[in-house]
Amino acid sequence: MYLKGPVGQILCLEKEVVVLERNRLLLSPPLGCFFSWGFPDNSCAFGNYATDKVCMTFAVCESLCDWGETLCAACPNLTTVITAGTSAVVCVWDVAITKDKLTHMKLRQPLYGHTDAVTCLAVSEIHSVIVSGSRDLTCILWDMEELSYITQLAGHTTSISALAINELTGEIVSCAGPLLYLWNMKGQLLTCNEASCGPQADILCVSFTQRHEWDARNVIVTGCGDGIIRIWRTEYTRTQLPGPPEEPVSPGSCQVKGWERHLVLCQELNRSQTGSQRRFKNNPAITALAMSRSHATLLAGDAWGRVFTWICE
Repeated sequence: MYLKGPVGQILCLEKEVVVLERNRLLLSPPLGCFFSWGFPDNSCAFGNYATDKVCMTFAVCESLCDWGETLCAACPNLTTVITAGTSAVVCVWDVAITKDKLTHMKLRQPLYGHTDAVTCLAVSEIHSVIVSGSRDLTCILWDMEELSYITQLAGHTTSISALAINELTGEIVSCAGPLLYLWNMKGQLLTCNEASCGPQADILCVSFTQRHEWDARNVIVTGCGDGIIRIWRTEYTRTQLPGPPEEPVSPGSCQVKGWERHLVLCQELNRSQTGSQRRFKNNPAITALAMSRSHATLLAGDAWGRVFTWICE
């Protein structure tokens, strides 16, 4: 499968796999409607996935121009679009689409908190949380129902490039350059690790696998600018002196006293590897990741518009 530009989103639906270019998000799978941004006038548009046509440029969306250049967006449901960008403000919009026609788009509420451009968003309706990542080296957690500030994830060393939320545990992973950070929903840092190396190894996309909360096979998958997919598991190591054992609790919890949580590299996947494991220098960056509904297949999209798959063991 090939697109005209870098892959931005891969969705594994019940009967098909939907792939969209960068700056496009599927808003309504039944209607095939997508939301699109990144136009020169800072406006946005809606289009039809089946025909690949932008058919509804939203005039009122000129108000989007008041918020500067849109760099990222999220569509958690059929009636909500969240945008953010150079204004450093996260904007939550109410939308309505009837028979492939946009009938309503109105700003519900702006969320203020960042001091520099917002570069990525992640949303979980299950946990009712919005996470925004910024060039100000922080992420902010927002309550999705109250549209209010919850807490800040600070301590990143560079701009945030990717975010994901684990729907089973509520854990959050943030990526900044080659660094991978794992947090709980209270904003406590669980662990941090350098996920890659080299000048082109910044993490561009990240995803959780989510079979069952107790399943040890659940991992974190990162796609990097060097074209390598890296798979990570979390492990506990004992730090306390010998004595009565204190076992860590469920995988979705913080580390327990006497135990420390670590990210451990399980595997590297590289489509351009030869039998000698030599890596090509011109691998296209990995820009999107998704797991099949059965968790049997990992799908990855790259900067050349290609989508390829690996069978999960």
